Amino acid sequence: MLPLASLWRIARRDLASRIRGLRLLAVCLFLGVATLAAIGSLTRGITSELEVRGQTILGGDVEFELPQREATPEEMEAFRRIGTPSSTVRMRAMANDPDGDALLVELKAVDAAYPLYGSLRLESGVRRGPPPPGSVWIGADLASRLELKTDSRVKFGEKTFLIDGIIAEEPDRLGEGFTLGPVAIIGLGDLPATGLIQPGSLYESKYRVRLPGGADPAAVGKALTAEYPGAGWDVTDSGNGAPGTRRFIERMGQFLSLVGLAALVIAGIGVGNGVASYLAGKRPGLATLKVLGADSATVLRIYGMQILAVAAVSIAAGLVVGALAPAAIGWVAGDVLPVRPGLAIYPLPLAVSAAYGMLIAIAFALPPLAATRHVPAAGLYRATVDGAGRIDRPALVAVAIALIAIVALAVGTAREPLFALSFIGAAVGLLLILVGLGWLVRRTASRMPRPRRPLLRLALANLHRPGAATGALVVALGLGLTLFVTLAAIQTSITNEISRTVPQRAPSFFVLDVPRDGAAAFRTLVTDAAPDAEVNLIPALRGSVTEYKGQRVDELAELPEGAWVLRGDRGLTYSPTLPDGSELVAGQWWAADYRGPPLVSVEQEVATSLDLAIGDTISVNVLGVEVQAKVASLRTVQWDNFGLNYVLVFSPGTFDAAPHNMVATVAVPPGAEAGLARSIPRTFPSASLIAVRDVVSQVTTLLTQMSQAIAAAASIAILAGIAVLIGAIAASRERRVYDSVILKLLGATRGQILGAQAMEYAVLAAILAALALGLGLLAARYVVVSLFDFTFAPDPVIVGATLIGGAGLSFLIGIAGSWPLLSAKPAQALRSL
Repeated sequence: MLPLASLWRIARRDLASRIRGLRLLAVCLFLGVATLAAIGSLTRGITSELEVRGQTILGGDVEFELPQREATPEEMEAFRRIGTPSSTVRMRAMANDPDGDALLVELKAVDAAYPLYGSLRLESGVRRGPPPPGSVWIGADLASRLELKTDSRVKFGEKTFLIDGIIAEEPDRLGEGFTLGPVAIIGLGDLPATGLIQPGSLYESKYRVRLPGGADPAAVGKALTAEYPGAGWDVTDSGNGAPGTRRFIERMGQFLSLVGLAALVIAGIGVGNGVASYLAGKRPGLATLKVLGADSATVLRIYGMQILAVAAVSIAAGLVVGALAPAAIGWVAGDVLPVRPGLAIYPLPLAVSAAYGMLIAIAFALPPLAATRHVPAAGLYRATVDGAGRIDRPALVAVAIALIAIVALAVGTAREPLFALSFIGAAVGLLLILVGLGWLVRRTASRMPRPRRPLLRLALANLHRPGAATGALVVALGLGLTLFVTLAAIQTSITNEISRTVPQRAPSFFVLDVPRDGAAAFRTLVTDAAPDAEVNLIPALRGSVTEYKGQRVDELAELPEGAWVLRGDRGLTYSPTLPDGSELVAGQWWAADYRGPPLVSVEQEVATSLDLAIGDTISVNVLGVEVQAKVASLRTVQWDNFGLNYVLVFSPGTFDAAPHNMVATVAVPPGAEAGLARSIPRTFPSASLIAVRDVVSQVTTLLTQMSQAIAAAASIAILAGIAVLIGAIAASRERRVYDSVILKLLGATRGQILGAQAMEYAVLAAILAALALGLGLLAARYVVVSLFDFTFAPDPVIVGATLIGGAGLSFLIGIAGSWPLLSAKPAQALRSL
């Protein structure tokens, strides 16, 4: 056996003479690895930036958030004992300009220590502490929409402020979470004069603490919570300053990574086709080596080295592009991302992507390579008509190990292993369906009666004759068309959900902090402006779940899957009747005049995540007071009607002693909206008005960005599918050249040969279009319903047009691949066989 150095020298020289044959292998691996590396690096870049800037994003080392109350003197003393505290109050309020126009804002009152980390930057420069007394700093969006500028005046509640500057950068903006309006910052001392803080008002007090060096923020938070178990605060540390953003980025990154992995697996099919085509072109060299005495193992090593060398270069190129992608994406789309990732190398996602690439190369390149071991030299010379050799057991074992390693790597690195496993299972199921369909097409074509027309008979024979590429073509065409349908159905379902369903059912406004004693006056104000208005007023409180089924939430090592209700505080209400948009699925609703021990109705999905049943208990902390209630019923909620509904609805009397206000939905004709947008803030200065169209606009923007990210990742899979199609055509090129030459010798014209090819691709495209429509709609339904929780309502016209366009594109690619066959000269082609 030749030494490895000699084998590599032979392999390198042979590869240098004709590397073109492995271009498909290189392109497929490059696309797949670059996509995975880019997604992984971008996800890691954003999460790393969140970690590095955790103190600035949070505004401290540890934060204690209290809903609807301020800290007691004892709690403030505890904050001072552990470090340097900074107090802020955040709430929604209406900004009123001198002309009477109003706009919802996120009003934040800060103390002299703000910000503990980072810097607040105005357009005029950096500032520390609060604005001067009686002054306010406003966001650029607020200034633009109300046409305000420095030294203008704006009113919040009952106090008018002088605008002292326009905010250019708010250091803890990301840590504040989702907002419905631009920010405005005032001094904490000016907040009482606004009259916005009333008993029952919806606001949040946040106490950020800078800890001494070496202190563990998480441990400090747990210790202080244990010291004040009834405080009811939500603790966040700088290690996870923006937990909601981080969870969203990680989950979206996992989904896109799985889409990228699917693209790489699709590309793997192209790798197999490319290697098969390359080895077919190397048939004379393979035969010569065997005639000169090289055994099968030597031949396998030589061409295996070539394939691994090209694969390694392609993977390395993909890793370079993937490593640079986060910085490039941040430069192009920095405003869309929560934070802009820096130029850095993230070894783990690159290593995982490289491992995927190499495993895919081994799994798909080994079968055609191993098949040459068992074909004798004479057989290699006759390979055009004899077909490929068999694959031995060791090669099959190696392929199985590589595939198992791919699945193990995907599941092992996933944030949600079960979701990853189900996604992989669906992808494998799709491939198996397509492989089975390819077998069925060949079998059906072989058993059909022979048509009398020669061209149709030839087209039918091309589908089932020995060496036919029907199986590879079915997989390539099927994957491409399925992805086309899936993307079109996802995009149109999201568009339809937002543009059609929501506006038809949504109210005109949400109104927060309507005083309880002003509920009747509020209803009168609205109905006077619009007699046919629909007004729904319900009580509103904020509280956090502290216990369920006897388990203390703060003692859980990890929250149950899907138990988002246990994170932070959330809206609570009580009602004598079943709320609109709810439907009981278990238990009974209490009587309208019920005045017994506290009962609660729980939304069904939340009850499932907490394993709650009728009769179990759940406790909430409201304004520092813990209330335990017994589960009386479970219900489903129609969330997409933008009505007032809550996960937890308590029985009447549960919160009578707690100060609280009302929230309302108001549905009026479009012509009455402008007048109410002015009159409600003037009449109820403490109330906050949310225009539903603004909410819809924000949701539309977010979902559009998500669907665009999915489309971008899936487009790589489409490109890989096109590469697979081209590879399948290339792999059968020599056989088709042989057929074309024989047909020409028998008198066939170019048009007849091309017509037979066109009929073959048209039959496959028609069969696969029907299959792709069903499979694509199923895949899209899963994404729309499970990921977005929307109604599945694709646009049939757009989906149909996309399917026809995709089938037409695939047909044209097939014809374009067949066109060079027409120029093959019989004499030259026969000499090369």
